[in-house]
Amino acid sequence: MNVLLVYPRYPDTFWSFRHALKFVSRKAAFPPLGLLTVASLLPAHWNKRLVDLNVRPLKEKDLHGVDYVFLSAMLVQQESLQEVVDLCRERKIPIVAGGPLFMVTEQEEFEGIDHLVLGEAEVTLPMFLRDLEEGKPKKRYDSRERPDLTMTPLPSWDLISFKDYATMPIQYSRGCPFNCDFCDIIVMNGRIPRTKSEEQMLRELDALYVRGWRGTVFIVDDNFIGNKHKVKKLLPKVIEWNRKRRYPFNFITEASINLADDDELLDLMAQANFSQVFLGIETPHEGSLAECNKIQNADRDLVTSVKKIQNAGIEVMGGFIVGFDSDPPNIFERQIEFISKSGVVTAMVGVLQAVPGTRLYQRLREQGRLLMNPTGNHTDGILNFIPKMDMESLINGYRRIIDTIYSPKNYYERVLTFLKEYKPSGKRRHFNLRDFKAFLKSLVILGLFEEGRRHYWGLLTKAFIKYRRAFPEAVASAIYGYHFRKVLRAQAKERISH
Repeated sequence: MNVLLVYPRYPDTFWSFRHALKFVSRKAAFPPLGLLTVASLLPAHWNKRLVDLNVRPLKEKDLHGVDYVFLSAMLVQQESLQEVVDLCRERKIPIVAGGPLFMVTEQEEFEGIDHLVLGEAEVTLPMFLRDLEEGKPKKRYDSRERPDLTMTPLPSWDLISFKDYATMPIQYSRGCPFNCDFCDIIVMNGRIPRTKSEEQMLRELDALYVRGWRGTVFIVDDNFIGNKHKVKKLLPKVIEWNRKRRYPFNFITEASINLADDDELLDLMAQANFSQVFLGIETPHEGSLAECNKIQNADRDLVTSVKKIQNAGIEVMGGFIVGFDSDPPNIFERQIEFISKSGVVTAMVGVLQAVPGTRLYQRLREQGRLLMNPTGNHTDGILNFIPKMDMESLINGYRRIIDTIYSPKNYYERVLTFLKEYKPSGKRRHFNLRDFKAFLKSLVILGLFEEGRRHYWGLLTKAFIKYRRAFPEAVASAIYGYHFRKVLRAQAKERISH
């Protein structure tokens, strides 16, 4: 059996980091971990190839002799996915599809897909493979069973070239103990976090290390600290693994803000060489936190929590949302003030989207307020429901936040606010050749030609004099800012054209 695994292209969004990638001569931020894991679940004797459309286009010769195309995608990739589906239909190549996009979208919206394998692949893919072997594969496979992650195989890293990517992803757990109103994580992965074994995780690290990977590893969990007890047992072994190899990896992950409440956990993550953590901060307004059941964020000083994590040597990236029914008229100014004061450099601000399967979606549907399916791009300013706030006021207020926090002056000032709080570990990676080349490119692109170059030079000067240990983070932040501004300009042009 000859199978081709295809990963659709991401549009140019904040999360694509496409404009930042050219500084480090990489084509994509990270490879498709889900498809690489699916490849390992397929029969070993099958001939498997993978094409990541974020790395290169799908060519005619890629489809020659292919028996099945396997697809996985997120909501934001649906346009690229449809192009692949149309191409395969023209050539009468059957398609097997799964992943987050299909978990939250009605089946009839994807005409041309022959087999949907939903749920978690460790459970449903074997069902499809058994029926395929018997010559009677069904249209749809689904299951609510939550598999033991110790049965998850190592990803098929041999299907990709590490040189194409800036970061390598691995997974430790699935699920989140919290029940936020707008979040589809518990719909897909449940509320009880399931984890891989400690030995399994060390094998995952070994697999990357022996293939030559050095640099950032993204632990892609829904909430890495969802099961704190198990994480605290894992981290000492990761610390020892990294120390013995002279810290080839630094880690980034996603977590909840109650990380700030646990000094032991913070210290262990810093020792393990975690450099960044993404937190769903959402909003500084208590009424909106209560509305969306974000109980872990309520009744606390959010700025203090963020700064505590930064003091531990871990940079906080934050997700923020406007558009809650409880948002007051001054929510936009409050978001700007919070982001500036907290020093959250990478602030992903989006308009609330109602995702199918979530409690928010069900409530809005019952109220007759849904307009369309979400785009999956939380920073495009497109609403898929009727808000309580005047829609024009909401969209204009959202754009005011984005335009303000990513203006060169405000952005570079926020980087300095972060650097004042940031206490990097001595284990943090130092400049390598790739970093040095990125730095040189930034001197030319950001220092000579880009808007805000005066602020860029001010940042580098202050970082070199006052925050020298964090100089790599200062340079990286400047490069990320360039990407964010490029995306914003493109979105502004698109709005004008419409």
